[in-house]
Amino acid sequence: MTESVRVLVVEDSEDDSTLLVRELSRGGFDVDHQRVDTPTSMTVALENGKWDLVICDYSMPSFSGLEALKLLRTTDSEVPFIFLSGTLGEDIAVEALKKGAQDYVTKSNMKRLLPAIRRELKEAAQRRERRAVEQQLSQLRRFEAIGRLAGGIAHDFNNALTVISGWAQLGYEEVPEDSPSRRRFQAIREQVTSSAGLIRQLLAFARQQVLQAHNMDLNALVRQTQKLLQSVLGDGIEFAVDLWPDLPPINADSTQIEQVLMNLCLNARDAMPGGGRIAVETRTVEISDQMLHLHANSKPGRFVLLSVSDTGIGMDPATVDRIFEPFFTTKEMGRGTGLGLATVYGIVKQHEGFINVYSTPGQGTRFHAYFPSRSGRPEVLLAPVMSQTLSGTETILVAEDHSALREMVQTTLRSQGYHVLVAENGEQAVRLFKDNWKQIRLVVLDVDMPALSGTQAYRRMCEIAPNTPVVFTTGYSVQLVALNSNVPEGATFLPKPYEFQALHQAVRSALDAADRLAEKGRTSTNGPASTVKS
Repeated sequence: MTESVRVLVVEDSEDDSTLLVRELSRGGFDVDHQRVDTPTSMTVALENGKWDLVICDYSMPSFSGLEALKLLRTTDSEVPFIFLSGTLGEDIAVEALKKGAQDYVTKSNMKRLLPAIRRELKEAAQRRERRAVEQQLSQLRRFEAIGRLAGGIAHDFNNALTVISGWAQLGYEEVPEDSPSRRRFQAIREQVTSSAGLIRQLLAFARQQVLQAHNMDLNALVRQTQKLLQSVLGDGIEFAVDLWPDLPPINADSTQIEQVLMNLCLNARDAMPGGGRIAVETRTVEISDQMLHLHANSKPGRFVLLSVSDTGIGMDPATVDRIFEPFFTTKEMGRGTGLGLATVYGIVKQHEGFINVYSTPGQGTRFHAYFPSRSGRPEVLLAPVMSQTLSGTETILVAEDHSALREMVQTTLRSQGYHVLVAENGEQAVRLFKDNWKQIRLVVLDVDMPALSGTQAYRRMCEIAPNTPVVFTTGYSVQLVALNSNVPEGATFLPKPYEFQALHQAVRSALDAADRLAEKGRTSTNGPASTVKS
């Protein structure tokens, strides 16, 4: 099997250059070469070509080997450089190595040439791999820092947006239908919805969303989304789908994975202003230990691959390096937020996957998103049962550290008939629960609170009254992993910002579910299967 290699030969003799290429071909190399013998011709060759190796004579009439070495190192520090000369003494050779040459071979000892070339090509490949891994790790650290910042911003903004939305909704409902104020309140609510969408994208990048994960069929999701995608992409785009048969399921939030597919396809469309072709593919991939260096932050195992490719304008390496950063965009001002691909990155990472991008200017782009495959069959999710009425008379404990939000939640729940106890942190909530647990039918807990988090407070409450119904709310949680994995089955999660209707529905649904469970327990205890001994 031949190995392709691009060689820049710095040599004043055409015959010696021909003999060199013949020697490389006999050694098993498929050689693409160019001969230069002046500084100008070498500069042009370095600017216009990508070389795997430079082989250089030491002494030429108008160009020295050391000059050639210096010229190479000013443009590319990684390409191996080997001196091949009949006039190279030991002192000169040592000096050449100090200045950055990888090796020297005398023309009287050509048997050393092929081993030296193979060694240097292998070491150059290893250097490129190490540099790529270091670059990927640096990018991951940068994204982690940006993610923490984005999550913190999202927490504060979501609290503020919930308060703004809540009071705007109250104002909307209190004024007459034909009042100009009603339209203004509605405009405020619409702006809150728009702003909340941006915050959700930041949270996706920061991997701070609570996932509703289940075993899902990626092929089925692509088929379900295909018609919508074709209508959104427009007539100038050819849309092709190639789905791997018998694809194993992935454990994922289907809404989030749909967002990944949509964002990647819309990004591909924007890269083809004159039209082109988008291809969506799925398949299974086995990542071995030997392949880990090719994928940043990956691990060995079986993965399901979602690939989206386009025939668009492509990207240079500098753009590829920043493509997943929030707010980074190559579009003109006013088009796009720069959060689409950042959202994709965060969703894939939160699903314990990884994503790679391959692009060349003028030759299109390919995104490969990898998700760990699962055994078993895809699950069919049932729609949640919606409560017919949203009012009630039960006692509810609300713990929220944001004072304006706490006041608003208390006001709206009382307007529905509930008796409301309020706490401004987790410790106060536990004390109130301890004193009133027999009356409290439901707790509404913000996850992020000083002194004691919502999840910690809830665990203490369950030590007093196990299986207490709970609604968790948060705009961002530093304890999100715990929230995803340790929240008891049946707990309700309500992301901020939320409207009153969503809060009322979550509260009523949680209370009704607890009533149904209690009734089922009573039936089981008192039914025909039970026997009582006297």
